[in-house]
Amino acid sequence: MKLQRKNRLRALSLGAVAVSGALALTACGSDDTGTKAAGGDKSASAATNSSAIKCDDAKGQLQASGSSAQKNAIDAWVKQFTQSCSGVQINYNPTGSGAGVTAFTQGQTAFAGSDSPLKPEEITASKNVCGGNAAIDLPMVGGPIAIGYNVPGVDNLILDASTIAKIFDGKITKWDDAAIAKLNPGAKLPSTKIQAFHRSDESGTTDNFTKYLKAVAPSDWNYSGGKAWQAKGGQSAQGSSGLAQQVKQTAGAISYFELSYAADGISTVDLKTDAATPVKASVENATKAISSATVAGTGSDLALKLNYKPTEEGAYPLTLVTYEIVCEKGNKADTLPATKAFLNYIASEDGQKLLTDAKYAPIPAEIISKVRTTLSSLS
Repeated sequence: MKLQRKNRLRALSLGAVAVSGALALTACGSDDTGTKAAGGDKSASAATNSSAIKCDDAKGQLQASGSSAQKNAIDAWVKQFTQSCSGVQINYNPTGSGAGVTAFTQGQTAFAGSDSPLKPEEITASKNVCGGNAAIDLPMVGGPIAIGYNVPGVDNLILDASTIAKIFDGKITKWDDAAIAKLNPGAKLPSTKIQAFHRSDESGTTDNFTKYLKAVAPSDWNYSGGKAWQAKGGQSAQGSSGLAQQVKQTAGAISYFELSYAADGISTVDLKTDAATPVKASVENATKAISSATVAGTGSDLALKLNYKPTEEGAYPLTLVTYEIVCEKGNKADTLPATKAFLNYIASEDGQKLLTDAKYAPIPAEIISKVRTTLSSLS
Protein backbone atom coordinates (compact mmCIF):
# COMPACT_ATOMS: atom_id res chain seq x y z
CA MET A 1 0.00 0.00 0.00
CA LYS A 2 1.50 3.37 -1.00
CA LEU A 3 0.95 6.15 1.49
CA GLN A 4 -0.08 9.47 -0.01
CA ARG A 5 1.96 12.35 1.32
CA LYS A 6 -1.12 14.39 1.96
CA ASN A 7 -3.69 13.27 4.44
CA ARG A 8 -1.16 10.81 5.95
CA LEU A 9 -3.16 10.07 9.07
CA ARG A 10 -6.19 9.06 7.06
CA ALA A 11 -4.07 6.74 4.92
CA LEU A 12 -2.56 5.10 7.96
CA SER A 13 -6.03 4.51 9.34
CA LEU A 14 -7.10 2.87 6.10
CA GLY A 15 -3.93 0.79 6.22
CA ALA A 16 -4.85 -0.52 9.65
CA VAL A 17 -8.24 -1.59 8.32
CA ALA A 18 -6.60 -3.36 5.38
CA VAL A 19 -4.16 -5.22 7.62
CA SER A 20 -7.01 -6.28 9.90
CA GLY A 21 -8.81 -7.70 6.88
CA ALA A 22 -5.69 -9.57 5.85
CA LEU A 23 -5.37 -11.06 9.31
CA ALA A 24 -8.98 -12.20 9.23
CA LEU A 25 -8.44 -13.90 5.88
CA THR A 26 -5.33 -15.59 7.22
CA ALA A 27 -7.16 -16.90 10.24
CA CYS A 28 -9.88 -18.35 8.03
CA GLY A 29 -7.74 -19.71 5.26
CA SER A 30 -4.68 -21.37 6.74
CA ASP A 31 -3.56 -23.98 9.23
CA ASP A 32 -2.52 -23.06 12.74
CA THR A 33 1.24 -22.80 12.43
CA GLY A 34 1.84 -21.15 15.77
CA THR A 35 4.88 -22.60 17.52
CA LYS A 36 6.99 -22.14 20.56
CA ALA A 37 10.42 -20.84 19.67
CA ALA A 38 13.34 -20.86 22.08
CA GLY A 39 12.36 -18.49 24.86
CA GLY A 40 9.11 -17.46 23.16
CA ASP A 41 5.42 -18.04 23.70
CA LYS A 42 3.31 -20.17 21.45
CA SER A 43 1.14 -18.03 19.17
CA ALA A 44 -2.59 -18.50 19.33
CA SER A 45 -3.09 -18.89 15.61
CA ALA A 46 -1.53 -18.44 12.21
CA ALA A 47 -3.16 -15.02 12.07
CA THR A 48 -0.68 -13.78 14.65
CA ASN A 49 2.15 -14.55 12.25
CA SER A 50 0.89 -11.97 9.75
CA SER A 51 1.31 -9.10 12.21
CA ALA A 52 5.01 -8.75 11.38
CA ILE A 53 4.52 -8.64 7.61
CA LYS A 54 5.19 -5.20 6.16
CA CYS A 55 4.55 -5.17 2.42
CA ASP A 56 5.63 -1.56 1.83
CA ASP A 57 6.27 -1.22 -1.93
CA ALA A 58 6.84 -4.95 -2.47
CA LYS A 59 5.39 -6.24 -5.74
CA GLY A 60 6.15 -8.49 -8.69
CA GLN A 61 7.89 -11.86 -8.95
CA LEU A 62 10.79 -12.80 -6.71
CA GLN A 63 13.05 -15.57 -7.97
CA ALA A 64 15.18 -17.51 -5.49
CA SER A 65 16.77 -20.95 -5.34
CA GLY A 66 19.16 -23.14 -3.41
CA SER A 67 19.01 -25.23 -0.26
CA SER A 68 16.50 -28.05 -0.34
CA ALA A 69 16.96 -28.29 3.43
CA GLN A 70 14.88 -25.19 3.99
CA LYS A 71 12.19 -25.91 1.38
CA ASN A 72 9.53 -26.84 3.92
CA ALA A 73 10.30 -23.70 5.93
CA ILE A 74 10.17 -21.52 2.81
CA ASP A 75 6.82 -23.06 1.86
CA ALA A 76 5.36 -22.16 5.26
CA TRP A 77 6.76 -18.63 5.11
CA VAL A 78 5.60 -17.98 1.55
CA LYS A 79 2.08 -19.12 2.40
CA GLN A 80 1.81 -16.57 5.20
CA PHE A 81 3.65 -13.77 3.40
CA THR A 82 1.69 -13.88 0.16
CA GLN A 83 -1.63 -13.88 2.01
CA SER A 84 -0.73 -10.42 3.29
CA CYS A 85 1.32 -9.21 0.31
CA SER A 86 -0.82 -10.42 -2.57
CA GLY A 87 1.14 -8.32 -5.06
CA VAL A 88 4.23 -10.49 -4.62
CA GLN A 89 4.83 -13.92 -6.13
CA ILE A 90 7.78 -15.84 -4.67
CA ASN A 91 9.25 -18.69 -6.68
CA TYR A 92 11.76 -20.73 -4.68
CA ASN A 93 13.45 -23.59 -6.50
CA PRO A 94 15.14 -26.14 -4.13
CA THR A 95 17.99 -26.95 -6.51
CA GLY A 96 20.54 -27.51 -3.73
CA SER A 97 22.95 -25.10 -2.07
CA GLY A 98 25.65 -25.30 -4.73
CA ALA A 99 23.31 -24.65 -7.63
CA GLY A 100 21.56 -21.89 -5.69
CA VAL A 101 24.78 -19.98 -5.05
CA THR A 102 25.78 -20.36 -8.70
CA ALA A 103 22.42 -19.02 -9.89
CA PHE A 104 22.75 -16.05 -7.54
CA THR A 105 26.28 -15.15 -8.63
CA GLN A 106 25.12 -15.35 -12.24
CA GLY A 107 22.38 -12.79 -11.54
CA GLN A 108 19.47 -15.20 -12.02
CA THR A 109 17.94 -14.81 -8.53
CA ALA A 110 17.33 -12.10 -5.94
CA PHE A 111 18.69 -14.26 -3.13
CA ALA A 112 19.95 -17.79 -2.58
CA GLY A 113 19.55 -20.34 0.19
CA SER A 114 22.70 -22.18 1.25
CA ASP A 115 23.45 -24.53 4.12
CA SER A 116 27.07 -23.38 4.04
CA PRO A 117 28.50 -19.86 4.17
CA LEU A 118 29.95 -18.37 1.01
CA LYS A 119 33.47 -19.45 0.11
CA PRO A 120 36.07 -16.77 -0.73
CA GLU A 121 35.75 -17.43 -4.46
CA GLU A 122 31.96 -17.19 -4.21
CA ILE A 123 32.22 -13.87 -2.38
CA THR A 124 34.41 -12.60 -5.20
CA ALA A 125 31.93 -13.81 -7.82
CA SER A 126 29.05 -12.11 -5.98
CA LYS A 127 30.58 -8.69 -6.59
CA ASN A 128 29.60 -9.00 -10.24
CA VAL A 129 25.90 -8.92 -9.30
CA CYS A 130 26.11 -6.67 -6.23
CA GLY A 131 27.49 -3.59 -7.95
CA GLY A 132 31.03 -4.29 -6.85
CA ASN A 133 29.96 -5.11 -3.29
CA ALA A 134 30.17 -8.52 -1.63
CA ALA A 135 27.13 -10.63 -0.81
CA ILE A 136 26.52 -11.55 2.82
CA ASP A 137 25.38 -14.64 4.73
CA LEU A 138 22.28 -14.23 6.91
CA PRO A 139 21.40 -17.24 9.12
CA MET A 140 17.63 -17.80 9.02
CA VAL A 141 16.91 -21.50 9.58
CA GLY A 142 18.44 -23.99 11.97
CA GLY A 143 17.80 -27.63 12.56
CA PRO A 144 19.07 -31.14 13.08
CA ILE A 145 20.41 -33.34 10.33
CA ALA A 146 18.64 -36.58 11.09
CA ILE A 147 20.15 -39.93 10.22
CA GLY A 148 17.23 -41.94 8.95
CA TYR A 149 17.33 -45.73 8.70
CA ASN A 150 15.17 -48.65 7.62
CA VAL A 151 16.05 -51.78 9.56
CA PRO A 152 12.99 -54.00 10.06
CA GLY A 153 12.59 -54.98 13.70
CA VAL A 154 14.86 -52.22 15.02
CA ASP A 155 12.83 -49.32 16.35
CA ASN A 156 15.61 -47.67 18.34
CA LEU A 157 19.18 -47.31 17.15
CA ILE A 158 22.18 -45.61 18.73
CA LEU A 159 25.28 -44.70 16.72
CA ASP A 160 28.35 -42.59 17.41
CA ALA A 161 30.34 -40.45 14.97
CA SER A 162 33.03 -43.10 14.45
CA THR A 163 30.51 -45.79 13.53
CA ILE A 164 28.57 -43.43 11.26
CA ALA A 165 31.79 -42.50 9.46
CA LYS A 166 32.67 -46.15 8.90
CA ILE A 167 29.18 -46.94 7.61
CA PHE A 168 29.21 -44.13 5.05
CA ASP A 169 32.78 -44.94 4.05
CA GLY A 170 31.89 -48.57 3.34
CA LYS A 171 33.97 -49.99 6.21
CA ILE A 172 30.94 -51.34 8.09
CA THR A 173 28.67 -53.23 5.72
CA LYS A 174 26.30 -55.35 7.85
CA TRP A 175 23.73 -54.22 10.39
CA ASP A 176 24.87 -56.83 12.92
CA ASP A 177 28.47 -55.54 12.86
CA ALA A 178 30.17 -55.70 16.26
CA ALA A 179 30.58 -51.92 16.46
CA ILE A 180 26.83 -51.38 16.02
CA ALA A 181 25.97 -54.23 18.41
CA LYS A 182 28.21 -52.74 21.12
CA LEU A 183 26.26 -49.47 20.99
CA ASN A 184 22.92 -51.30 21.00
CA PRO A 185 23.06 -54.12 23.59
CA GLY A 186 19.93 -56.22 23.52
CA ALA A 187 18.83 -55.07 20.07
CA LYS A 188 17.99 -57.81 17.53
CA LEU A 189 20.21 -56.62 14.70
CA PRO A 190 19.80 -58.52 11.41
CA SER A 191 22.66 -59.48 9.12
CA THR A 192 21.06 -57.35 6.41
CA LYS A 193 23.44 -55.49 4.11
CA ILE A 194 23.72 -51.78 4.84
CA GLN A 195 22.54 -49.59 1.96
CA ALA A 196 24.09 -46.17 2.54
CA PHE A 197 22.67 -43.31 0.46
CA HIS A 198 24.28 -39.90 -0.10
CA ARG A 199 23.41 -36.81 -2.13
CA SER A 200 24.13 -36.86 -5.87
CA ASP A 201 23.98 -33.05 -6.13
CA GLU A 202 26.18 -30.48 -4.45
CA SER A 203 24.60 -30.01 -1.07
CA GLY A 204 25.08 -27.91 2.03
CA THR A 205 23.57 -30.79 3.97
CA THR A 206 26.41 -33.01 2.77
CA ASP A 207 28.88 -30.27 3.69
CA ASN A 208 27.54 -30.02 7.25
CA PHE A 209 27.20 -33.78 7.68
CA THR A 210 30.82 -34.38 6.67
CA LYS A 211 32.08 -31.41 8.70
CA TYR A 212 30.58 -33.12 11.75
CA LEU A 213 32.28 -36.42 10.94
CA LYS A 214 35.59 -34.71 10.27
CA ALA A 215 35.40 -32.74 13.52
CA VAL A 216 34.31 -35.58 15.80
CA ALA A 217 35.81 -38.67 14.14
CA PRO A 218 38.83 -37.41 12.15
CA SER A 219 40.64 -40.75 12.23
CA ASP A 220 37.66 -42.47 10.61
CA TRP A 221 36.73 -39.78 8.07
CA ASN A 222 39.74 -38.95 5.93
CA TYR A 223 38.11 -36.57 3.46
CA SER A 224 38.43 -32.81 3.09
CA GLY A 225 34.66 -32.29 2.96
CA GLY A 226 32.56 -29.89 0.94
CA LYS A 227 29.23 -29.80 -0.85
CA ALA A 228 30.14 -32.68 -3.18
CA TRP A 229 30.22 -36.22 -1.76
CA GLN A 230 33.77 -37.61 -1.66
CA ALA A 231 33.66 -41.04 0.00
CA LYS A 232 33.72 -44.13 -2.17
CA GLY A 233 30.87 -46.56 -2.58
CA GLY A 234 27.30 -46.16 -1.46
CA GLN A 235 24.38 -45.06 -3.58
CA SER A 236 23.13 -41.58 -4.42
CA ALA A 237 19.87 -39.70 -4.82
CA GLN A 238 18.84 -36.15 -5.70
CA GLY A 239 17.95 -33.79 -2.87
CA SER A 240 16.89 -34.46 0.70
CA SER A 241 13.50 -35.68 -0.50
CA GLY A 242 15.21 -38.22 -2.76
CA LEU A 243 17.29 -39.59 0.10
CA ALA A 244 14.26 -39.83 2.38
CA GLN A 245 12.34 -41.71 -0.29
CA GLN A 246 15.17 -44.22 -0.74
CA VAL A 247 15.32 -44.88 3.00
CA LYS A 248 11.57 -45.34 3.18
CA GLN A 249 11.47 -47.91 0.37
CA THR A 250 14.78 -49.76 0.86
CA ALA A 251 15.27 -52.35 3.61
CA GLY A 252 18.71 -51.89 5.18
CA ALA A 253 18.97 -48.26 4.06
CA ILE A 254 20.53 -45.38 5.97
CA SER A 255 20.98 -41.75 4.97
CA TYR A 256 21.12 -38.16 6.22
CA PHE A 257 18.59 -35.37 5.73
CA GLU A 258 16.83 -32.62 7.63
CA LEU A 259 14.41 -33.73 10.33
CA SER A 260 11.48 -32.29 8.37
CA TYR A 261 12.02 -35.04 5.79
CA ALA A 262 12.00 -37.83 8.39
CA ALA A 263 8.26 -38.28 8.13
CA ASP A 264 5.87 -41.11 7.32
CA GLY A 265 7.41 -43.58 9.73
CA ILE A 266 11.13 -43.07 9.03
CA SER A 267 13.10 -43.91 12.18
CA THR A 268 16.05 -41.72 13.17
CA VAL A 269 19.30 -42.50 14.96
CA ASP A 270 20.08 -41.30 18.50
CA LEU A 271 23.61 -39.86 18.63
CA LYS A 272 26.09 -41.12 21.22
CA THR A 273 28.09 -38.07 22.27
CA ASP A 274 30.28 -37.23 25.26
CA ALA A 275 27.10 -36.64 27.25
CA ALA A 276 25.81 -39.38 29.52
CA THR A 277 22.67 -40.06 27.47
CA PRO A 278 22.38 -40.53 23.68
CA VAL A 279 20.68 -37.55 22.07
CA LYS A 280 17.61 -37.67 19.86
CA ALA A 281 17.31 -35.63 16.68
CA SER A 282 14.80 -32.97 17.69
CA VAL A 283 14.24 -29.27 17.18
CA GLU A 284 14.75 -28.56 20.87
CA ASN A 285 18.01 -30.53 21.04
CA ALA A 286 19.34 -28.87 17.90
CA THR A 287 18.54 -25.44 19.32
CA LYS A 288 20.67 -26.25 22.38
CA ALA A 289 23.63 -27.03 20.14
CA ILE A 290 23.15 -24.04 17.81
CA SER A 291 22.96 -21.72 20.81
CA SER A 292 26.66 -22.34 21.38
CA ALA A 293 27.57 -21.22 17.85
CA THR A 294 29.65 -18.07 17.39
CA VAL A 295 29.65 -15.49 14.59
CA ALA A 296 32.67 -16.12 12.39
CA GLY A 297 31.88 -13.60 9.64
CA THR A 298 33.15 -10.03 9.55
CA GLY A 299 31.24 -6.79 9.18
CA SER A 300 27.65 -7.43 8.12
CA ASP A 301 28.36 -11.05 7.23
CA LEU A 302 26.88 -13.35 9.87
CA ALA A 303 28.37 -16.73 8.97
CA LEU A 304 28.44 -18.96 12.05
CA LYS A 305 30.93 -21.39 13.49
CA LEU A 306 29.04 -24.38 14.85
CA ASN A 307 30.09 -26.31 17.93
CA TYR A 308 30.19 -30.01 17.00
CA LYS A 309 31.31 -31.11 20.47
CA PRO A 310 28.88 -29.55 22.94
CA THR A 311 29.11 -30.74 26.52
CA GLU A 312 25.53 -29.86 27.46
CA GLU A 313 23.17 -32.76 28.07
CA GLY A 314 20.53 -32.99 25.36
CA ALA A 315 22.48 -30.94 22.79
CA TYR A 316 22.25 -32.58 19.34
CA PRO A 317 25.48 -31.57 17.56
CA LEU A 318 24.71 -32.81 14.03
CA THR A 319 23.05 -29.60 12.93
CA LEU A 320 23.05 -27.17 10.06
CA VAL A 321 22.16 -23.53 9.61
CA THR A 322 20.71 -22.32 6.33
CA TYR A 323 21.71 -18.85 5.18
CA GLU A 324 19.89 -16.50 2.88
CA ILE A 325 22.58 -15.03 0.66
CA VAL A 326 21.83 -11.53 -0.56
CA CYS A 327 23.60 -8.36 -1.71
CA GLU A 328 24.04 -5.97 1.18
CA LYS A 329 24.31 -3.15 -1.36
CA GLY A 330 23.78 -3.09 -5.10
CA ASN A 331 20.46 -4.97 -5.19
CA LYS A 332 18.29 -4.56 -8.27
CA ALA A 333 15.77 -1.76 -7.80
CA ASP A 334 12.85 -3.83 -9.08
CA THR A 335 13.36 -6.71 -6.62
CA LEU A 336 14.77 -4.92 -3.55
CA PRO A 337 11.39 -4.00 -1.96
CA ALA A 338 10.06 -7.57 -2.19
CA THR A 339 13.38 -9.05 -1.07
CA LYS A 340 13.56 -6.82 2.01
CA ALA A 341 9.90 -7.37 2.88
CA PHE A 342 10.15 -11.16 2.69
CA LEU A 343 13.49 -11.46 4.49
CA ASN A 344 12.34 -9.05 7.19
CA TYR A 345 9.29 -11.23 7.76
CA ILE A 346 11.14 -14.53 8.01
CA ALA A 347 13.64 -12.96 10.44
CA SER A 348 10.84 -11.52 12.59
CA GLU A 349 9.69 -13.13 15.81
CA ASP A 350 6.52 -14.34 14.10
CA GLY A 351 8.42 -15.70 11.11
CA GLN A 352 10.80 -17.62 13.35
CA LYS A 353 7.87 -19.05 15.33
CA LEU A 354 6.71 -20.93 12.25
CA LEU A 355 9.87 -23.04 12.22
CA THR A 356 9.26 -25.39 15.13
CA ASP A 357 6.08 -26.96 13.77
CA ALA A 358 7.88 -27.44 10.45
CA LYS A 359 10.63 -29.41 12.31
CA TYR A 360 13.22 -26.64 12.16
CA ALA A 361 15.00 -24.72 14.91
CA PRO A 362 14.64 -20.95 15.27
CA ILE A 363 17.87 -18.99 15.16
CA PRO A 364 18.98 -17.97 18.69
CA ALA A 365 17.70 -14.54 19.74
CA GLU A 366 21.06 -12.81 19.98
CA ILE A 367 21.95 -13.87 16.43
CA ILE A 368 18.60 -13.22 14.74
CA SER A 369 18.57 -9.72 16.22
CA LYS A 370 21.78 -9.00 14.32
CA VAL A 371 20.14 -10.33 11.16
CA ARG A 372 17.26 -7.88 11.58
CA THR A 373 19.65 -4.99 12.01
CA THR A 374 21.55 -5.96 8.87
CA LEU A 375 18.37 -6.30 6.83
CA SER A 376 17.38 -2.72 7.62
CA SER A 377 20.43 -1.48 5.72
CA LEU A 378 19.96 -3.50 2.50
CA SER A 379 20.09 -1.16 -0.45
